[in-house]
Amino acid sequence: MSIIGWILMGLLAGIIAKALMPGKDPGGCITTILIGIAGALLGGWLGKVIFDVESIDGFFELSTWIAAIVGSLILLAVYRFVAGARKRH
Repeated sequence: MSIIGWILMGLLAGIIAKALMPGKDPGGCITTILIGIAGALLGGWLGKVIFDVESIDGFFELSTWIAAIVGSLILLAVYRFVAGARKRH
C-alpha cells in the first residue's frame, strides 16, 4: 500500500474508532489521523504476532480494516488514559 493509502486508511480507521468509542477527546483531525495510522500498524503487528496471520493484505481486504480499527481503538483508549491523567495533574 502507498503512503496515501495508509493516510486514508488511518483517517477512516481513526474516525471509525472515535465513533465506536464516543467521548470527549483532546485531539483534533491530525490526532485522529495519527492514531489511525499507528493503530493500523499496531493492529497488523498484533495480528501477525498473536494469530500468525498476515492481516495487512490490501486496502480493500476486510482483515486489514479490522486490524486497523482494533489497533486504533487500543491506541485511542491509551491516548485518553494518558491525556486524562495529564489533565488531572
